[in-house]
Parts: sequence; structure tokens; C-alpha cells
Amino acid sequence: MTQNRLARLLNLVPYLVARPEGVPIAELAADFGVDADQIQSDLTMLWMCGLPGYGPGDLIDIAFDADEVRVLFAAGMDRPVRLAAHEALALSVALRVLADTPGVGDRAAIASALDKLAAAAGEIPADVTVRDTVTDPQAERYAALVASGHAARITYYSASRDTTSERVVDPIEVVAADGHAYLRAWCRTAGEIRQFRIDRIDACSELDEPSEPLRLTNQPAPTAFLASELPRIQLLLGPGAKTVTDAYPCDEIVGEPDGRRRVTMRVRDLDWARRFVLGLGGDAEVLAPAELRDAVRQTAGAALARYQPA
Repeated sequence: MTQNRLARLLNLVPYLVARPEGVPIAELAADFGVDADQIQSDLTMLWMCGLPGYGPGDLIDIAFDADEVRVLFAAGMDRPVRLAAHEALALSVALRVLADTPGVGDRAAIASALDKLAAAAGEIPADVTVRDTVTDPQAERYAALVASGHAARITYYSASRDTTSERVVDPIEVVAADGHAYLRAWCRTAGEIRQFRIDRIDACSELDEPSEPLRLTNQPAPTAFLASELPRIQLLLGPGAKTVTDAYPCDEIVGEPDGRRRVTMRVRDLDWARRFVLGLGGDAEVLAPAELRDAVRQTAGAALARYQPA
């Protein structure tokens, strides 16, 4: 018996007990997310379950009237299975993190789910401090900008270049990484998708024109799973490249004993990564992939060769 079926069987009886007037088979199947034949099979199995002794008065008694079903004798299975404390805690933490993630629309629904979770667990889950996924108070504002479907004009400070520039962007989504919120958008100035750290956007004005990043980039709609398909690189960064982890979302940042940091991040493509690493000079060493390491070495070697005396 699969875990899904066992869970369904344990919940079918209390579900039916709470509806003594009877439930149509089609409605019962829809509520449990299976077809009518599967529900019929589950009810048949329940008929053979009950208290030790397993006589007629000990087994679960289920009655069928036309297309409806109701329980006549529950054999003690009249209450739904409660979550274990550790299960309730895990769900509670996940919901609280979700509530703190920018772009989540219905906070009231999450709060309601937390209340229902406490009731389902039969006790209040242990209080665990959940570190904020994003501390920027402007994250919601930019999530609303994305939802508006309008383009925007922003003034952005680039820490790596120590410059401020004005540009028009077509917002795509708000993402979070390492405690910072980023606006992912098509930058009309750069002619490519960029991620702007929200706390470095000095000014933003919504334009009275539609945001059309998909038409401009000729790309499919962005989804969360697309990020996992981007190339992953691993770099060893020195002190001079400390702004990298502030300006770009990183999958992992590990400190080394010598003060350097081993950073794992995803990039648009390896050619962009080659130019990016070369721009960091001696403060970046490519650890993986080997293809990127070789490309950086070849480009740097060719540049040095131009300075050799004829």
C-alpha cells in the first residue's frame, strides 16, 4: 500500500463521519483528488478494517445509497490523523519563510494556513526564530511594480563601478538571495536582462507604457525552475572582489582560512562569465567548470602576448 493511499484511508472515515447525511461518490473522489473507481476500491478495503476481533460488530460499516456513501460505524476512526510535532514545526517554518518572501500576494491566506496548521497539529508548534529572507522594506513596492505590468525609469548605483546611472527597465520579477531583494528586469540601456539590488535603486518612477520584456528578449516567460538550468560556476574570490557577493545572487558562499571566499553562482552563459572573471583581475580564480577556466586562461594569455616585444 502506498503512503498516499494509507493517508487517504485514515482520513476517509472521519471525513464521512463529519457528513452523516452522506456524500456523493463523485464529490468524495474530487475532494480526495482521485477518480471514482479508486474511491470505490478504498471504501471496499475499509469495509475489511476495524477493531481486534474483526466480527460484524467490530468492522467499519459503510452504507451506499445510490451514488452516495455514509459511515454507520466508525470503529474508533472518527477523528482525523494529527500532524506530529516535528511535521507541524516544519510546515510552520516553511509558511513563515514564504510570508517573508517578496512577491507573495495573499499574506492573509498564509496567516490563515498557519492558524489551521496549529489546530491540525493539536498544539502550538514550538517557537522558532526564522531569519528574514529579505530585510529590504522596498521589496513589496517593486513586487507591486512587476504586477502592474508597466515599465519603469530607475536611477541605479553600481557598487562595482562606483557610478550612478539612469535607465529604463521592463520588470520581470522580484527575487531574493542572501538577505537582499533584487529586481530582475530587461534593461533597455544594456540590451539584456539585469538584476538590480533594490537597496541600490536611488529613484524609481513607473512609466505609462507596458512592460514587454518577453517581446524584447524573444524568450519564454521566466519561471523559478529556469534558474536551475543556467550554467553554474565556482570562483575563489580575494578581498578586492568583495562586492561580487553584494551585487550578484550566489548559491553558496564559503569563507576560506586565508580570507578568500569560495563562491558558487549561476550565470547567463559562460562567455559572459569569461568577461566577468577577467574584469576581476587577480582577485578571481576559476575553480569550475574547466571549460571556463581554460577560456579565461586563453584570453588572458592572448592579451599578455600583445605586450611582448616584437
